[in-house]
Amino acid sequence: MQQSVSLVTLGVADYERAKRFYEALGWSVAWEADETSFFQANGVVLVLWGREKLAADMGISDESEGWGGIALAHNVASRDEVQDVIELARANGAEVTREPSQTFYGGYAGAFRDPDGHTWEIAHNPGFGLTNDGSVTLPAN
Repeated sequence: MQQSVSLVTLGVADYERAKRFYEALGWSVAWEADETSFFQANGVVLVLWGREKLAADMGISDESEGWGGIALAHNVASRDEVQDVIELARANGAEVTREPSQTFYGGYAGAFRDPDGHTWEIAHNPGFGLTNDGSVTLPAN
């Protein structure tokens, strides 16, 4: 598996307030869809998304012990790679919280919590570019 963090998603209580806050800090939304803002930050993408929606997407309860409302994502080039990484994580002690499956955005993804409870999504998103070093590039808005 290639080492890369593609996205850091912050689960926010008030989407519009969070978006205004980051824009006031000088961040520019590179792509926005369905109350989700994507900020290109060098090779990583910072995402703002409703906290409850993020928890549900990761397959855990928003009230789950140890859930901090943050998910890391590792994007890969194919559905098979999603399966491989999820199985590797499972074999090494991760709790798979969402089995790999088709996503609402036309991709394929699964999620797990590492042995310390940190949440990861492993995703293949055909709508995002993926460079050789694992960096994600967003589509034009």
